Amino acid sequence: MLYDLSLHIGYRYEVPATGAHHMLRLLPLSLPDRQRLVAGAITVTPEPDEISTFNDFFRHPTSHAILRGPHEKLDIRMQARVMVQALPMAADFSPLLDRLPQEIAETWSLDAESPHHFLGTSPRLPRDKAIAAYARGMLKPSMTVRQIAETLCSRIHKDFKYDAEATTVDTTPAEAFDKKRGVCQDFAHVMIVALRSLGIPAGYVSGFLRTIPPPGKERLEGADAMHAWVRIWCGKLTGWLELDPTNDIAAGTDHIVVGYGRDYADVAPVIGVLKSYGSHQTDQAVDVIPVRQ
Repeated sequence: MLYDLSLHIGYRYEVPATGAHHMLRLLPLSLPDRQRLVAGAITVTPEPDEISTFNDFFRHPTSHAILRGPHEKLDIRMQARVMVQALPMAADFSPLLDRLPQEIAETWSLDAESPHHFLGTSPRLPRDKAIAAYARGMLKPSMTVRQIAETLCSRIHKDFKYDAEATTVDTTPAEAFDKKRGVCQDFAHVMIVALRSLGIPAGYVSGFLRTIPPPGKERLEGADAMHAWVRIWCGKLTGWLELDPTNDIAAGTDHIVVGYGRDYADVAPVIGVLKSYGSHQTDQAVDVIPVRQ
């Protein structure tokens, strides 16, 4: 599938902001045999006094924008064209759970793809006894790692209610688990904590999801969304698998990857600091448009 993407994130400050530093991770990744960024650009208004780009540890193209002068609003726009290929679902060659520690130990690499980075706690994901018990409660003898991940994905989708008003970007997995409701970030965080509690490496995926309107309804401009799902290391033969607990599906051609990380803190689309006080308003619009070929 070939897509044209557009994203707008707007900030409106009650009191003009100064001295702003922002890190932007918005452009889709190019991934071998999965996804190719054909072209893409990020614009910031007002124009930054300085802007630089680099790739972080997890290989995200990252822009660092600095605005020194006072500004009452900030508009960030991303436009890109990206090709997404279907991921064939191969046979299950993942090991049984008790064999996974040996396969992890035999993995010597510590690069960005190494499972070792995705086993322990991370900035937003501490251990949680209740979530660990929830994960253990669905285990059955002779389940492979992939079967465990797929079962957990389906269980979270069944047990949790999607509710955009129930949580915020700072809600912890423990709070979301207690409420049994939240948004894609919460679903993904709970699933990652659950998998890690079983010794299964798991990470966070940030990206875009194309939404399809109900039959007979027109697509609304800006109605698509940034999305989050989970990647799971299923052993040396299988490698990484991506599952979407919000929708109980494997990631497919409607899922466009922007970044991989241990949790949301590693892949937040916009993060920064500024000098100001008072309140601010934020708005966001996303369009994921298939390109006819």
